Amino acid sequence: MEYGQVLPDSLVLEIFMRLPHDAVLRAGLTCKQWLAVSRDEFLWRELFYSYYRIPRSVPRHPAALSWGHRFSSCSKDCTVKLWDTERPDGNISLVHSSSMRQFNWGYTQFSQFNADDSLLLVSGVYLGPHHSSSGEIAVISLENYTLLSRVRNKPYDVFGCWLNETHLISGNLHWIGNMTSCSVLWLNKAFQDIESENVNVVKRLFKIQNINASTIRTVMVAHCRRHDNPDLLLDYEAQSQAQRQKGQKQQHQPLLFDLGTSGSEDDEEEEEEEEEDECHRKVRYCGLPSARLPQPTISGLDHIIRSRKHVGPREMEIETQVAQMMGRAHTKASDSSLIEPSECGEGEDKTYLLFTTGSLTYSPHQIGIKRIKPDQMTTCGPVLGEERSSDEFFDSLDHVIDIHGHIIGMGLSPDHRYLYVNSRAWPAGCVISDPMSPPPIAEEIDLHVIDLKNLREERRSLRAHRAFTPNDECFFIFLDVSRDFVASGAEDKHGYIWDRHYNICLARLAHDDVVNSVAFSPADQELLLSASDDSTIKVWRSPRMVRLAQAPARPPRPRNLLSSWLSRNKNSTTASSACGKP
Repeated sequence: MEYGQVLPDSLVLEIFMRLPHDAVLRAGLTCKQWLAVSRDEFLWRELFYSYYRIPRSVPRHPAALSWGHRFSSCSKDCTVKLWDTERPDGNISLVHSSSMRQFNWGYTQFSQFNADDSLLLVSGVYLGPHHSSSGEIAVISLENYTLLSRVRNKPYDVFGCWLNETHLISGNLHWIGNMTSCSVLWLNKAFQDIESENVNVVKRLFKIQNINASTIRTVMVAHCRRHDNPDLLLDYEAQSQAQRQKGQKQQHQPLLFDLGTSGSEDDEEEEEEEEEDECHRKVRYCGLPSARLPQPTISGLDHIIRSRKHVGPREMEIETQVAQMMGRAHTKASDSSLIEPSECGEGEDKTYLLFTTGSLTYSPHQIGIKRIKPDQMTTCGPVLGEERSSDEFFDSLDHVIDIHGHIIGMGLSPDHRYLYVNSRAWPAGCVISDPMSPPPIAEEIDLHVIDLKNLREERRSLRAHRAFTPNDECFFIFLDVSRDFVASGAEDKHGYIWDRHYNICLARLAHDDVVNSVAFSPADQELLLSASDDSTIKVWRSPRMVRLAQAPARPPRPRNLLSSWLSRNKNSTTASSACGKP
């Protein structure tokens, strides 16, 4: 091709913008000019928005880079372990291990650092008299690893959580009928070595009635800040509208990339061994059995199953009706101003207690929200509260969000603006006639996103992970959220990572059994841990971090190769003219 017949760069760029991304890569191998154009940043930004169907109004989000230091793990050998990730060789080391077997625990199930990382909350299943499956919470000092306090926690899947640096929340359950109960949420002081008997170490926060065999579980605290500065960029309403315009109403297959897996199940073990050094490292639990231990069923079901042997369905229905009448007559009226959506982000900071609950069946299918007022954030003052009259037995919920499915996991975004919820959906239009016979649940796990500012679901649910256990055997699958990513375990032997802003499934993280939990490093979102029933914890680093660690030092590349190519071409033409060439 003669020099005068070369296509202008602007025209080549326009052509490339209309090609699929893989065709652009192949075209770039044709000649030097096309190679330079194919590397243009503007081109790839447009291809990115087009390929992932992202509205143009969504900006790109810069990446952060830092490193974490310490994490904790729980296991079925009834221990809680502390690990250190700050080692020169990139491996992790065991710092401390505490066994809770001496306190008659069955196993540890959940742990959480307080805000200043000075204390560790550990939640477990306590095997008390008659093998009751109530729980217990222990607080461990991270200064000298001493046990500071123990708090009863019933049912065990309340888990417990920190309210602030020195106070934690636990639960208790009282049955007042065959299918009617009362959940009491308590505020506990982490340090309970109080010399004076006039100083409270516990204080009742809320007393809530449960009907149809439901109970309160999975408590967590969200701090809604007065300044509206969300860390989620994507406008999901705009995205949904753009997808409808493109005819994308049906559920499409998620776009994802495997880390440590291949497309063939037969080759999976060999591929994992080859890629282990590049993508992740394993840490085996100390003393864990290789076989998976039986998971306990939904807490509280034993009581109901025993009751059903002596009580018929008509009696159950009458009990529910009576409980509802009693609840309406003896429940303190809710104050809508405490949780008005329009006020969140304006005026004062607000603290919300979030938990799973229900009203139709024993399986958790609703998210309850209750505001914690400033005077309730300390154990000082009357234990039973000051505002409840003698006729008001129960506290009302400030807001309820129905998920229409079995909730199996929840996690908050770092700014506490968004709540991410794992659930397994019920069939559309299903009717629940028997609280002990909930609808069948889907194998697909939906990951919902709820904006706690306006108290509504902000997007279509993410879907890629799966679970297979039935209603009465469902167990919690922990998820975690960083600034840019959300990750979750699953029963399909994989963990999953999504991009929060662009609605993309980025990776599958392979294990040999159920992945129960995942956790990002709070200091570095490109470091992720996953724990599985295969008795391993795996440490994952992003492909970018692996490349940076393995690549030799090199000079920085120009940001815009097309501009650099045009500049070099212009300089070459100028030099040729200076030499007397036409």
